[in-house]
Amino acid sequence: MKVILVNGSPHKDGCTNAALSAVSAELEKENIETEIFWIGAKPVGGCMACGGCAKTGKCVLGGVVADFCEKAAEADGFIFGSPVHYAGIAGNMKGFLDRVFFSGPSGNGRIFRLKPAAAVVSARRAGTTATFDEINKYFTIAEMYVVSSRYWNMVHGFTAEDVKKDAEGLYTMRILARNMAWLLKSIKAANVPPPETEDPVMTNFIR
Repeated sequence: MKVILVNGSPHKDGCTNAALSAVSAELEKENIETEIFWIGAKPVGGCMACGGCAKTGKCVLGGVVADFCEKAAEADGFIFGSPVHYAGIAGNMKGFLDRVFFSGPSGNGRIFRLKPAAAVVSARRAGTTATFDEINKYFTIAEMYVVSSRYWNMVHGFTAEDVKKDAEGLYTMRILARNMAWLLKSIKAANVPPPETEDPVMTNFIR
């Protein structure tokens, strides 16, 4: 089993990575393979709603989104981490998530359906719960299982070293990892066929 942890910070080794590394270390103890996927510091760009993914099976804009979706198809679970920018998701991470979740469920064979996911957010001080809520909305529209911890999945600090001193934050990351590992193992052990699905029904508010 494998979990991909997405680092949505422009700083590869910053606070978000410190939080994800704590989750990764605990997952490895549970014999779950992990990979931290950094989206990079270059502009990602948002979804153009061009519909190309429905025709080609992947985001036609390519780049880091295409790289991730290729890996995601083989993963069993996900942790999406973002720093807080202006009380919300970091700009690059927002564009990344929009493109991944638009092309992933529709263009890539519904690669996220019924897979566990969790959000991890990092901030110096405030804006964490708003960002946490925003990321979770991607999971619930893609039929994913949302994994929780004993607190909202957040860490605080201005530097990675600060995060390593956030005892409660790191505790929350460890519990999150164990809960993710338990759910993954339970799904595998149960070996129950997935529920039936059906074509989407979309109703516009204005007709």
